[in-house]
Amino acid sequence: MSTADRILVCRECGARFTFTAGEQAFFASRGLLNQPSRCPPCRNARKASGDCESSAGYVPYGPAASFGGRIPRQMHPATCTTCGQMTEVPFIAQDDRPVFCSECYGDVRDEPPQSSPPTR
Repeated sequence: MSTADRILVCRECGARFTFTAGEQAFFASRGLLNQPSRCPPCRNARKASGDCESSAGYVPYGPAASFGGRIPRQMHPATCTTCGQMTEVPFIAQDDRPVFCSECYGDVRDEPPQSSPPTR
């Protein structure tokens, strides 16, 4: 499918800008169906000001939150297998799997892997 450059009008400033064939191909490869409604300078200014988060209806909680910071990660209470201390983990603990608090996890992670006997 061949695409040609299109001239669009920015809804913020009213300036005309080019929606290139390359940009159209990029949008299509990402599954984006709508063409941009703002020119690149207005898009960049909007991203820099942070208006896009507040107007979209969600509050950013930082890069460590799930879904790119849109919602806080749901945590679940659990008991550390090693020390018995209560902790919170981002998954539902299962009885057959060990759960570690931050301190114990650091100790377990730093241990050298146990070698298994060679198979013949």
